[in-house]
Amino acid sequence: MADLDDSFLDLPLERLRDAALSRATELGCSYADLRIERIRAANRSYRDRALESATTSETLGLAVRVLFHGVWGFASDIALTAEAAARLAERAVVTAKVALPLTPRRVELAEEPVYADARWVSSYEVNPFDVDEAEQHDRMLALSEQLLGAPGVTHSTASLAYVQENKYFANLAGTTTRQQRVRIQPQLTAVRVGESGFDTMRTLAPPAGRGWEYLTGHGWDFDAETAQLPEILAEHVAAPSVEAGHYDLVIDPTNLFLTIHESVGHATELDRALGYEAAYAGTSFATFDRLGTLHYGSPVMTVTGDRTVEHGLSTVGYDDEGVAAQEFDIIAGGTLVGYQLNRQMAAEKQLGRSNGCAFADSPGHIPMQRMPNVSLQPAPEGPTTAELVSGVDRGIYVVGDKSWSIDMQRYNFQFTGQRFYRITEGRIVGQLKDVAYQATTTDFWRSMEAVGGPSTYLLGGAFNCGKGQPGQVAPVSHGCPSALFRGVNVLNTAAEGGSR
Repeated sequence: MADLDDSFLDLPLERLRDAALSRATELGCSYADLRIERIRAANRSYRDRALESATTSETLGLAVRVLFHGVWGFASDIALTAEAAARLAERAVVTAKVALPLTPRRVELAEEPVYADARWVSSYEVNPFDVDEAEQHDRMLALSEQLLGAPGVTHSTASLAYVQENKYFANLAGTTTRQQRVRIQPQLTAVRVGESGFDTMRTLAPPAGRGWEYLTGHGWDFDAETAQLPEILAEHVAAPSVEAGHYDLVIDPTNLFLTIHESVGHATELDRALGYEAAYAGTSFATFDRLGTLHYGSPVMTVTGDRTVEHGLSTVGYDDEGVAAQEFDIIAGGTLVGYQLNRQMAAEKQLGRSNGCAFADSPGHIPMQRMPNVSLQPAPEGPTTAELVSGVDRGIYVVGDKSWSIDMQRYNFQFTGQRFYRITEGRIVGQLKDVAYQATTTDFWRSMEAVGGPSTYLLGGAFNCGKGQPGQVAPVSHGCPSALFRGVNVLNTAAEGGSR
């Protein structure tokens, strides 16, 4: 287990805290918090046998948020001095005063215990920033070479992204937290250029809250997956186009995680359900009046929000309001039973304690309600993927994510994938292509007949979930097992004018 970065701890964290919070108190704020953040991000891209681009960035700054007469004020800066921190408190109060006559409802915050000098580090072994760049390039180019050496592969592309995020948080109640988390996303794609155009096949390895060890066999076998890609691509090129119609679908977690993200994760953000996102990212069909009664899916559907799962991209020790990470139910037995909350919404709707879903992607942004790791739970004694397939007479096994579309209420959607396999009389009999499945959220999840057991469970996810004005991005994971859905509408994307 890694330790907190000494170079971050060497910053004048307590001096900045004292300056900002004492000034906020002097100005009459009922609540105030300070965040000091350093975010290091690296991106590498490769084409064939060469490094194409390499960028490394660092964001460092501090932010002060206050409640003045029940209205939020916020200000941020890059100057890490006590004087600057005190000025931020003053600026935050000024913004609250401007907003005061325009804010009809005064903000209250749900209660949360005090955590004094709490420290947390995510679960990783080797910080990618400690790995020599030559070693990184050698590893990625060796995997690319494995693709290029295979028959039928014309080109390869690869990318490597990794982030180290340090946060210091303090509030007037006495909570202080120091946190560090690391995440990584390697990806490789085999490209075939032929007479009819080009086809691609990408690795399925999800981004993970891990370190460099992820690329050396801890959590994923990149060598084995890369070796399989050319054969899978060749079969895809020769595969017949799907005939549109209704099919039973066995959906692999490498595809289903994205459907969970779009149709469950975003739909159960309480700020969206209450209309806070209406001017930008939309609302939700899962409105607050349906809590406890909405028949979201079938009885085998249990979905949790979780900020604690090991290697999750949204896993933290404490959120950006000082709330300790926790796990909670969102859907139980197919019924909507909970939402993702921050402290303001928990108090506004009298839901008790916040479940720790506040996050800001930089010191320049105010925290908002963001997604935890939202996951579909497996059946404890559930079937294997092969056993799910064996129960299908005419169907498709869907693997890997690709393009998607969903409406502003998170209700009507369409998803494609990387790979599709025809199922006939309980057996996989070869690939198909040009497949997309389409449904409404409730019809789709109500058609889920069975979920796989723990052996089929995988934690997928994305680095770049977008939300808010101004826009913010957040990393988030979604775990799920393989699952069986009956009678889902399947489109032919080539016939519909879509791309393959």
